Amino acid sequence: MHRMGIEPLAPQPGTSKAAPGNKIYPYLLRKLAIVRANQVWALDTTYIPMAKGFVYLTTALSE
Repeated sequence: MHRMGIEPLAPQPGTSKAAPGNKIYPYLLRKLAIVRANQVWALDTTYIPMAKGFVYLTTALSE
């Protein structure tokens, strides 16, 4: 057990593999020059297992 009683979980195999037939969208920011604050935002959401159920953890980052 780690600090604060939080233990890391190993990623499960195949979690990033696309399902057959799913559309693949292009990465629209590849050639974009980021030149000012708040021009681009990123968001990530994951879940943390708890003794009963789970909670969501969402983070946001502006560039």
